[in-house]
Amino acid sequence: MIQEILVLVTFLIAVGFLLKKFFWKSPQKATDTGSACGKSDCGCH
Repeated sequence: MIQEILVLVTFLIAVGFLLKKFFWKSPQKATDTGSACGKSDCGCH
């Protein structure tokens, strides 16, 4: 019983991490176009 609960909690944490990493777009990064590669004169290209 405890093992099943731990597996469920671990699974939910992993799914939450993946959703946050790939689908959650931060509004701060989306509006910050000055530091995006190619938008500022950083000389990286």
